[in-house]
Amino acid sequence: MQPDRIDFGTHPDRYRHWKLSFPDAYGGDVARLALDVKEDATQRPGYQLKLNSYDLGVDIELADALSRIRFEHPATRALVITSDKPRIFSSGANIYMLATSSHAFKVNFCKFTNETRIYLEEMSRESGIPSLAALNATASGGGYELALACDEIVLVDDGSSVVSLPEAPSLGVLPGTGGLTRLSDKRRVRRDLSDVFATLAGGVRGKRAVEWRLVDETAGKSQFEAAVARRLEAMKGRARDASARKPISWPALEVERNEAGSDYTFVKLRLDAAKRVARITLQGPGAGEPTTLDAVHEKGAAQWALAAFRELDDALLDLRFNHPAVGLLLIETEGDVDRVLSVDRALASLAEDPLVKEILLHMRRVLRRLDVTSRSIFSLIRPGSCFAGSLLELALASDRVYMLDGDPRAKLALSALNRGSLANYGGLSRLEARFAGEPGRAEELARTLPTLETSQAVEKGLVTFAPDEIDWEDEIRVAVEERTSLSPDALTGLEQNVRFGGPETMETKIFGRLSAWQNWIFQRPNAVGASGALTRYGKPERPEFDFGRT
Repeated sequence: MQPDRIDFGTHPDRYRHWKLSFPDAYGGDVARLALDVKEDATQRPGYQLKLNSYDLGVDIELADALSRIRFEHPATRALVITSDKPRIFSSGANIYMLATSSHAFKVNFCKFTNETRIYLEEMSRESGIPSLAALNATASGGGYELALACDEIVLVDDGSSVVSLPEAPSLGVLPGTGGLTRLSDKRRVRRDLSDVFATLAGGVRGKRAVEWRLVDETAGKSQFEAAVARRLEAMKGRARDASARKPISWPALEVERNEAGSDYTFVKLRLDAAKRVARITLQGPGAGEPTTLDAVHEKGAAQWALAAFRELDDALLDLRFNHPAVGLLLIETEGDVDRVLSVDRALASLAEDPLVKEILLHMRRVLRRLDVTSRSIFSLIRPGSCFAGSLLELALASDRVYMLDGDPRAKLALSALNRGSLANYGGLSRLEARFAGEPGRAEELARTLPTLETSQAVEKGLVTFAPDEIDWEDEIRVAVEERTSLSPDALTGLEQNVRFGGPETMETKIFGRLSAWQNWIFQRPNAVGASGALTRYGKPERPEFDFGRT
């Protein structure tokens, strides 16, 4: 059973599980996020969120809080994540929620949770707001994985509090939000110690947790708050100067939904359930978009670069969770190429300003969400399209690009933002990823920043197919029908393989392993069969395993 609709919009006034504050005890410039999960406030019926366990609703609030810290509270110099429950930090993802969820929901839940953890890490790396996990009690599974996403971890040494990743021994699955990858790639835990740790259902505490690099420090109950305050003060000392940062409001998105799709200010989502096809049309900027720093700050979240990409993000999440049968996403744009280029020029020229930097980082996060979406993606370029600069990234992120031939009004253009400001999870610009086999081609294109008609775009390798007006409708129809007739499982594997060429990063490892291992393990009888570990969790019967290795 899945909820009728999952809404990704929220506000601190409506938080049920997190408390966001800026305590005077830390100087007023430290954000404190305290987890205090309301057991009965579940996203759907059928389970309770005991022991500070979480479901998607808890993580939606966390993602919202991280965005608000960056935009509404830019003077923040450090973040501490802790629990307001005395005997538990977090027991991780709610097992009964997972056990009663569809396979697709489980994998998408892990993906969203992972994206949120990565945004937390990006906030430290790119925005200069480091984070501390103050584990005032046990952190298990996804609770410990949230701690791993922070820069530093302090664990209370009270004789009982532990950190653990108990999924393999307890549930027959893997830590679903990058826990093992962060142990090896981020905290540099030895392979043999990781092996022991991930097979200990009871976890590790105290001195051993520090020696194994699972936490940075332990402190007794009476010294715990002092240890947290000391580390936060040190973090503030190396945080980026926040004096120039100005806050902007982060209002709720305006959207009208119906059976046909969703209408935002700049984005339209249309659904064809019978054909399993969705179409996103993104409207380019109008007149009057800010080109000076004062204007950027004054317009705030209403400016196109923020509003349009926030709407696109919401539409992508809506597709991911509320329309799982849709297999193909068609992306179109409407507007003036020159206006997109004007916005891009302003953002590029003002990129050192903290707010503008956050706008660019937000655009990058949304494009990365598009990169990892488990849908086939085709972009369609016609007269009236505005696939330029930041919007050209939509086409570069697509599996195929179709561009109408024979009409000079069909054109695309590059801007300075195509040179790496909006890089993918591999750290490459999408031009670099596209032309990985042609060294220098991406830089040549980005340096000349051309506006190209169809024949030129084909010659430069920016377009897959260029049907003329006579063949356009038939070729698009056949391409859509062929794509949607193929196995969605095969396509997910195909797309995730070809989208992540180039150097591997912690993020590409996490998403690659999530797509491969979790898709496989979450369907195996040992986990979700009638006698599987996840199915029998909390019941008196022991799981029964097929011990054949595959």
